[in-house]
Amino acid sequence: MTLHSAEKFSSDDAWIRAGRRVLSVETRALQHLESRLDASFAEACRHLLACTGRVVCTGMGKSGHVANKIAATLASTGTPAFYVHPGEASHGDLGMITDADVVLALSYSGESDEINMIMPVLKRQGNAIISMTGKPQSRLAGFSDVHLNVAVPEEACPHGLAPTSSTTVSLALGDALAVALLEARGFSSEDFARSHPAGSLGRRLLVRIDDLMHQGPDLPAVTSDASVTEALLEISQKRLGMTAVLDAERRLLGVFTDGDLRRALGNGPIDFNTTPVSALMAKQPKTVPAGHLAVEAAHLLEQHRINGLLVIDADGRCVGALNIHDLLQARVV
Repeated sequence: MTLHSAEKFSSDDAWIRAGRRVLSVETRALQHLESRLDASFAEACRHLLACTGRVVCTGMGKSGHVANKIAATLASTGTPAFYVHPGEASHGDLGMITDADVVLALSYSGESDEINMIMPVLKRQGNAIISMTGKPQSRLAGFSDVHLNVAVPEEACPHGLAPTSSTTVSLALGDALAVALLEARGFSSEDFARSHPAGSLGRRLLVRIDDLMHQGPDLPAVTSDASVTEALLEISQKRLGMTAVLDAERRLLGVFTDGDLRRALGNGPIDFNTTPVSALMAKQPKTVPAGHLAVEAAHLLEQHRINGLLVIDADGRCVGALNIHDLLQARVV
């Protein structure tokens, strides 16, 4: 950087003006792309939707980074895809591409030697080729079954050299392809979650109450004729701060919690050994149906400001219990 350039950026305003200029140039490039989107886009989408193999994305340099991202976006939205480096492809990685695959090739000039070297091989193999270039008369466009024009009025780089507007437009067009295919496939948020099981959305849409609840011998439960002492022992052993109170058919009658005990003690002395837990239990406890999403249990806990829930089946039988710690451990909340 020259001294003159350094002085030019001595204020915040200069930096902000430079940033806004770039955003303005790239915004115009995107608007230019939108205005000329035509039947070739629809044709490309049909090829991708009909693909019985995978979409193979390829590109060199900055276009390669964009192609890699497009492949990742396609794969996560219901269109199997992966990236192949064109240089590696000509040294053996072409074997990764089958005749059932569709190739999406990115090169702004359309004259990338590494890409154009492998095009004749792919054509002979019978692969459909979709290209994104800024030069409709380029060699790559000529190889293509479908050409998508990503020409931009100007790069945001003041020298017109660094790929900026052109890579933004290519990336956006890749997103447009992926989302159009997503809509055509009827790809749902649940489908998206299955591709992202470790993400927060995946956990919220995939983890169910049955996956987290304490059940069987781990479910804190006593019968209605159990004493307060027996109920307290069950709470202590199962460590959920509560116990279900059930009838002989395991239908839920109520719940007894640490809070119920404190409230009862505030009303006077209690003989723990002779007082039945049914005398102190809450008779209309908050419950959640089995099979529902764990995030629904989290919503109930927050809504009612409680720490635990009992899980019931369609016949009103208590089949499980869970508390806020279970949801936190599963990272649902």
